[in-house]
Formats: sequence, structure tokens, C-alpha cells
Amino acid sequence: MPADFHAEPVVGGPKPDPVLVVDGMVRRFGGLKAVDVAHLEVQRGTITSLIGPNGAGKTTLFNLLTGFDDPDEGSWHLDGGPLVGISSYEVARRGMVRTFQLTKSLARLRVLENVLLGAPDQPGERLVRGLLGGWRAKEEENEQKALALLDRFGLSDKRDDYAGSLSGGQRKLLEMARALMVDPAVIMLDEPMAGVNPALTERLLEHITNLRDVERKTVIFIEHDMDVVMGISDWVVCLALGSVISEGPPRHVSSDPAVIDAYLGSTHGESA
Repeated sequence: MPADFHAEPVVGGPKPDPVLVVDGMVRRFGGLKAVDVAHLEVQRGTITSLIGPNGAGKTTLFNLLTGFDDPDEGSWHLDGGPLVGISSYEVARRGMVRTFQLTKSLARLRVLENVLLGAPDQPGERLVRGLLGGWRAKEEENEQKALALLDRFGLSDKRDDYAGSLSGGQRKLLEMARALMVDPAVIMLDEPMAGVNPALTERLLEHITNLRDVERKTVIFIEHDMDVVMGISDWVVCLALGSVISEGPPRHVSSDPAVIDAYLGSTHGESA
């Protein structure tokens, strides 16, 4: 976490160096407001957890921020640049990528090929450049980067295997590797620990903290496991019925009566 990060635990409160700012974002499905976020800022270089009960609007908010869905109202900015009306692939090019709770690996492509799909601005994809040549150097550069990421995530020995043969946890690692091919400033992880065995969970947590501590990236992730949230997060945002009801450091949010009532409930009492 940045040494100068000092923010008040107030819903919609300002941050000293926000990388992502959301204003008046609303998404309706029929008469239901799935997302209703008046103001939210995400501090650069932190791990911010997004928590809340099932149906709170967490994944819908992810979809809106990354261009996979369109809000009915509102605006949001990445590094000061507006993202309203920007498609998902363009949002990724501008530096914000996301993974999915249900992984999106292409089962009939090999692991290395899946990672290479994330490489931006590949000149060989353009007809004229493809005909004229001059794209092989970039292709080789992308392959070296992809191989380095596979090595980093412990998937080097799987490079030539079909992605469909990987375990659920390995597919989570594969998605993270592919997302990092873009070299994003912000990486959004939708329940990265879901369905992952405990040994692999520890590896995933190390990779997430390294994104912040080593690469100085901003991480936003959805998570239900409060032990994970408490152990890894710099800041926690709690949604309920589509709205932010609490935000602050982990211990502040976990002890907030509104969060206990809306999210932790009986499970909090049972684990106490």
C-alpha cells in the first residue's frame, strides 16, 4: 500500500491518488436497481476487496466498469480518462482488465495460445501488415513474454497442453497470466479463490500481493472468504442491494454493524 495512503473510512470518501473514480452509476433490470453507486474512488497501488451478499451487484459492477455491460446512468474514469461508451477491448487497452468467476479459457487451444490471445496491438492481425511482413519480431516478443508469465505462474510444463485439461485452479492462474499480457494498471479479479484447493489458494494470494508489492499495480477483487479479505486487503468496499454501505480498512468494515447485518450475519456469529 502506498505510504501516503491516508483516507477516512467514509462511504464515497476521497482518496489521495485515485486511479478509478465512479460517479452516479446505475444499472436497472426491470424495476430492480442492481447497481446504484453514488461515488466511489479506488486508490492507486492498493488491493481493494469488494464484498457483499449474493445478489449485491458486485459482478454487475465489474461488468459495467470493464465495458461488458452498459449502465443506465453515470460515469467513470480511469486515470482521469472517461470510459463511458468504451467497449471492453478498448477498456483493456487503456489499462484495466478483468478475470471471470467462471474462467473463460478456450479449451481447444493450447495453454500458450490462450496466453498469447491477451497480447495487444499484434501487427500480424492487420491485413496490410500481414501481407507486407515485418510482424514476426513482435510475435516472437509476445511469445517470450507469454512464456515468462507461464513460468511465473507455474504453468510452463503445461504450455503445450490443451487448456481444457487444466484444473479449475490452474485455469484461474491461466486467466491471470493472459490478463497480464496487456500490462494493465488495474486488474480486476472476480472470485479468484472460488473452487481452488487450499494449496493453490496460497499461491494465488502470493501472486495477487506481488501484483501490488512488486509490480505496483492496483488490484480490485471480489471475494466471499473473509479470512482472505482480512489477510490481503488494504481497503474493503461492501455492497448491499447494489449500493456501497461501508468502506474502509478491513477491520473497520468487518466490525461495521451495517456490514454484519447485510453480509456477515449468522456466519459471523458462528465463527466468532
